Amino acid sequence: MSAVYGWLYTLYSAGGTDRKGKKRNILSTKERKLFMRGSQQDLPVAFEEDGVRSQQVEWGEMNVALERFPAGLDTAPLFKGLPDDRCQCPHWGYVLMGRLRIRYADRDEVLNAGDAYYLAPGHLPLFEEDSEVIEFSPKGEYQKTMEIAERNLAAMRESA
Repeated sequence: MSAVYGWLYTLYSAGGTDRKGKKRNILSTKERKLFMRGSQQDLPVAFEEDGVRSQQVEWGEMNVALERFPAGLDTAPLFKGLPDDRCQCPHWGYVLMGRLRIRYADRDEVLNAGDAYYLAPGHLPLFEEDSEVIEFSPKGEYQKTMEIAERNLAAMRESA
């Protein structure tokens, strides 16, 4: 899979190893924001649970994410409480692997591996296959949306 991310040039390999022999990342958080490039090896993991993995960094006014989602994941419960109970943050991205259905109030769109995309506010992703995406989102809108999603996720955990 690393060849797929080759276009996201990284300085990771220049970092050497730590005392335990683990690869060191020579990019600090500040440097990751400054250099505005990264890879699967050096972007921090923001969330990893139940087959979902999200590595994220903020570059300027954008949130950049490398994300993996399992087949069958319906994100609708996460967006309850937002207008129309749908994600209100726009996203631009590229599907590396898999297939997802984007549900809008008036239509569905299907995205497949190899598709570049724009998701307008008011969408709900449903992952029909195990999927990996690279996604870019405006920082402010993304943070507002994720605050609601995190609260909904916490409530779902409590009720389980």
